[in-house]
Amino acid sequence: MVDTPILELHGVTKRFGPLTALKDLSFHIGEGEVIGLLGDNGAGKSTTVNLISGIHKPSSGHLSVDGQQTMFTCRSDSADAGIETIYQNTALVDSLSITRNIFMGREITNGLGFLKQGEMREIAMEVLKSAVHISGIDSPDKLVGELSGGQKQAVAIARAVHFKRRVLLLDEPTSALSVRETEALLNQVLRLKAGNVSSVLVTHNIYHAYQVCDRFVIMSHGTKVFDVAKEDTSITQLTEYVVLT
Repeated sequence: MVDTPILELHGVTKRFGPLTALKDLSFHIGEGEVIGLLGDNGAGKSTTVNLISGIHKPSSGHLSVDGQQTMFTCRSDSADAGIETIYQNTALVDSLSITRNIFMGREITNGLGFLKQGEMREIAMEVLKSAVHISGIDSPDKLVGELSGGQKQAVAIARAVHFKRRVLLLDEPTSALSVRETEALLNQVLRLKAGNVSSVLVTHNIYHAYQVCDRFVIMSHGTKVFDVAKEDTSITQLTEYVVLT
């Protein structure tokens, strides 16, 4: 018996006026699966991420979560389904601490509505120590603006882990990272997989994707042109599909 996918796109098309950004796109995300969403500029990868994130609605077709047809009309709908999007710029606030960024929009308050700063700080420290490994961070009080790009990515992942997201969408997460920070992020994706958290890695770097992904979905001009398991392909074949389609 095949397990029901966590998330599935069924014949999704997205139009912006006369422009068709996605055409009849179908693919699924299984539990504990890492998918590489590949393609050149203009392939439709970012539109796909925004659609799954609830920023865009399909012009036709639909999504399903755990086999049930659904519609994401906003970011909170996607979040309620257990999906977290981590963009290249991480969508963090530089002027706030790590703790405040982890709990941003989901702060813990008392009966009078005041923030429970101590409790949030303790939880943030525990998350940073156990769930996500961030080199060079010894306090959740540190301002995010003082962190490196890799450390910021790790804080965004820590936020997703704490709120028990089932699927992480990572949109070009390594493009601004050093070699060491990139390796740390890819290792984090593998640790999350071991905990049955699925990831969709959107990247131009096929070598990074090949390190961690179980399956690859290649897009070109808004359509899916290749969908293959890692054991059935190679870096050379993936490169050919990205370059030649």
